[in-house]
Amino acid sequence: MSTLRDLVEEHTSLAPEDIEHLHRLAGDWQIVSDLSFADLLMWVPIADRGEFLCVAQVRPTTAPTAYQDDQVGRVAGGPEVAHLAIVRAQGRIWREGDPVWYGDMPARHEAIPVRRRGETQVIAVVGRDTNLSTARTPAQLELNYLTTADDLAQMIADGTFPPPRHPGETTSAPRIGDGLVRLDASGKVTYASPNAQSAYRRLGLAAHLVGESLAEITGRLCDDPLEGKDATDRVHSALRGDAPARKELEARGATVLMRALPLMPAGVPIGALVLVRDITEVRRRDRQLMTKDATIREIHHRVKNNLQTVAALLRLQARRVGVPAARHALEESVRRVASIALVHETLSMSASDTADEAVEFDGIVDRVAAAAVEVAASDFTVALRRDGDFGVLPAEIATPLVMVLNELLQNAVEHAFEPRGEHDPEVVVSVHRFRKQLHVTVADNGRGLPDGFDLDSSERLGLQIVRTLATGELRGTIELRTRAGGGTEAVMVVPLAKR
Repeated sequence: MSTLRDLVEEHTSLAPEDIEHLHRLAGDWQIVSDLSFADLLMWVPIADRGEFLCVAQVRPTTAPTAYQDDQVGRVAGGPEVAHLAIVRAQGRIWREGDPVWYGDMPARHEAIPVRRRGETQVIAVVGRDTNLSTARTPAQLELNYLTTADDLAQMIADGTFPPPRHPGETTSAPRIGDGLVRLDASGKVTYASPNAQSAYRRLGLAAHLVGESLAEITGRLCDDPLEGKDATDRVHSALRGDAPARKELEARGATVLMRALPLMPAGVPIGALVLVRDITEVRRRDRQLMTKDATIREIHHRVKNNLQTVAALLRLQARRVGVPAARHALEESVRRVASIALVHETLSMSASDTADEAVEFDGIVDRVAAAAVEVAASDFTVALRRDGDFGVLPAEIATPLVMVLNELLQNAVEHAFEPRGEHDPEVVVSVHRFRKQLHVTVADNGRGLPDGFDLDSSERLGLQIVRTLATGELRGTIELRTRAGGGTEAVMVVPLAKR
């Protein structure tokens, strides 16, 4: 399905700022839909055809929808869009039509012109279509909702709704059903929904909200006086016609998210709409996750320190061993332990927002490769480069994979090249992702594999580690073969799907 921007750009000549305004409206109009108990459809005229194209739709969460099928992308013309044409031509809200029938369901059509602030041109029309099959005598809640919806509809026509979005705000939460408070021009509460009243009770308010100054009550309830003053200022700002950023209120161990919107139909400030949502449990879980994340990172830090201590002890022991073969074995163990420590070091410095631990693997590979070249016992320099990106990998893959790469790189640097070869020694680590698999190749331009080489029957410890980790821990495959053009390449395929 094409996006709003795609549809508008393909079928209209609206300017980029007009399209951006329509985007902001579609991001904030759930409020109007819920208050109206109606579907909202955004229609744009198709040039020179007398038809309208639906580019966005939102259904109410407070009432049955008027459309079971998605209307986005539908082109309508003729008598069906006569009311849309009137709104576009006259630039006013249209409410005078009789109910229409969709099968056995009656519906009421209304239409609202869409303008940008300070502009007179109607850039789109919002259809407000209400399912009348469950119509009932409106109670106090419904009357307040509908009155507020009419005020916001007029603000859409004036170009003052939606308000500008503040940096960092990606959603329009809280919603109408979370809790609604309506204020008059003086800031007194004229209506508070049951959920709004409950949210303020969590903050410590025993009395009813209706008739009270919301700014004063909110400022008095907050634990922090400075935070309370800030909340008070935001309510006053909305009463003056501004749209302040959302605010979290904390009191008595409870947390309530507040959003204040000005009500200024026809440019006249008549009060404000304040939406509140009790997010106490959400914040409690956030704090638990932060504590667990910090604990896990501390554990990785300590594991890294312990591994580095083990590596240091092995290094000291290697210096005291007089047998060259034993000293070489200990030095290899030092490098293996150090490569695992690199993974834990990265995990200890990363703050993960998800339950799964993951690491940026490219930096780890580069450090392991640099160490392999640095400690190579040869009288020539090996050039080593990486082609492609590993990206972010789960820790359960990163740890065995870094050990495999460490062994392959070490093996290539130490054993692949003649002292005076025909080519400059080079080792390339290539990687790409394909169908939820990681394809890794470690290739060199050295002497190649010896005759009759078989990885499965090799008695070298390093290659045994490679084979065991690649096929066991990583659940993948690995093959060592002669490289086209000379040299050796190790080809490994690792599945990235969760175990």
